[in-house]
Amino acid sequence: MHTLQHKLIAGAAAAALALAGAAALAQALPDDAQIAGIVVAANQVDIDAGNLAGKTSSNAEVKAFARQMVTDHSGVNKQALALVKKLKLTPRDSELGKSLKQGGSDNLARLKALEGKAFDQAYVAHEVRYHQAVIDALDKTLIPNARNAELKDTLVKVRTAFVAHLEHAKQLDASLR
Repeated sequence: MHTLQHKLIAGAAAAALALAGAAALAQALPDDAQIAGIVVAANQVDIDAGNLAGKTSSNAEVKAFARQMVTDHSGVNKQALALVKKLKLTPRDSELGKSLKQGGSDNLARLKALEGKAFDQAYVAHEVRYHQAVIDALDKTLIPNARNAELKDTLVKVRTAFVAHLEHAKQLDASLR
């Protein structure tokens, strides 16, 4: 009987820990307002980097890529903001959104210290890493956790553009090496 009590207590403790872990995980998962904030932040980071590259680079291909990033990501942000207005959501900050913004600021600071080929290589290499990171966030966090069907559909469509940008950035990166 004593062993059975220990097993029941151990089982209850394990269940309580599992429930606490699940509750903590649920709190860490972004809601639709946070997902909207993450999407806006992710696009703004790339717009800012593209604007800097457009002004700083002297490489025609890099400048064209930067213009495309500014145009495409500005369009996505307009679409995202129109959707959140329609859904009556206010984009909210999250740890992922804050991390994206800080990473974007850090990247701009690094890039501003460079020029010429070193700038072009650093900008494009970052674009490769950045687009892969955003695709990973879309696949692992944003799309699976979007509750609104229209928001989820928008994220799926936006993912296609990020994949195309990643492939373009990889090709450009290879040509600069």
